[in-house]
Amino acid sequence: MMPPLSVLDLSFVTSGTPPSAALRNSLDLARHADALGYTRYWLAEHHNLPSVASPAPEIMIGQIAAATKRIRVGSGGVMLPNHAPLVVAERFKTLEALFPDRIDLGLGRAPGTDQLTAFALRRLQEPRGGDDFLERLQELIFWDRGFPEGHPFRAIAAMPSDAPLPPIWLLGSSDYGGRLAAQIGVGFAFAHHFASVDAVAVMRLYRDGYNREGFQAEPYAILAVAVVCADTDAEAERLASSMDLNWLRREHGEYAPLPSPEEAAAHPYSDADRARIARNRARLFVGAPATVREKLSAMIAASGADEVMVTSAIYDHEARKRSYALLAKEFGLAESG
Repeated sequence: MMPPLSVLDLSFVTSGTPPSAALRNSLDLARHADALGYTRYWLAEHHNLPSVASPAPEIMIGQIAAATKRIRVGSGGVMLPNHAPLVVAERFKTLEALFPDRIDLGLGRAPGTDQLTAFALRRLQEPRGGDDFLERLQELIFWDRGFPEGHPFRAIAAMPSDAPLPPIWLLGSSDYGGRLAAQIGVGFAFAHHFASVDAVAVMRLYRDGYNREGFQAEPYAILAVAVVCADTDAEAERLASSMDLNWLRREHGEYAPLPSPEEAAAHPYSDADRARIARNRARLFVGAPATVREKLSAMIAASGADEVMVTSAIYDHEARKRSYALLAKEFGLAESG
């Protein structure tokens, strides 16, 4: 039996189109995923990236939750170092109040941008120094569960006070993230699509070390993967060439919009470029539905993934929708009316 499927949407900006079009495409894709039977739809937080039009996931979460019927909508994730914990608590309690039991709060430790932009995001916050993620996370939890006696913030109510925080998830691409999620006792989402460590080892580490006295009684691990699916292996390979060139450019420090397959075909690759792309393909799942399922099945089984979250950097919006539809059928998702 295959696990549930979900969507991680980075709101990819494509060459020749304005970033605002990517946001409208996200709304359309979310409605599509909702109808196809996907479990969740998560939005990322990135800043100053020409290829990603997604700096404010909480705004998109509200828009998408309002435009869909049953799918859970959440952040994949909110980069907690960029925000005061009270602000995060207020925004997500508001979302939970408006869309009860449909919101997820995924949290990340990275800034989601370069150092200069991170400075601009935080420059009027109280200077802290060092990695204060755990301190921020503890404060965020206190805004939901109440501060200890004597704490000055105990007199402050995070509004709306009658709405709880949505379920908290920790995002990670290393064994540290898996250990931390296990220690706290929350859901864990592993970013296989860009991680350089073994997903199977990290997800086993999370499950084996899970603290059942934490937020939720049982571990729950999401495996986030990059997929390009089409009717044939050849067509999927053609569509995936956009991801290949986009990744190669990022390796060279170029963060341009997602190129078309035609742009990718015309690019003058060196032998070294082609070798690097071939190595990166170990992180991608490309092919017709049966091909993708076969490639994914071994990793799903080995990692014990409870859910698979798919991100698809496909240039043509209709081809991207087709990719998700083919996966939904192959994985046996039940369409909703």
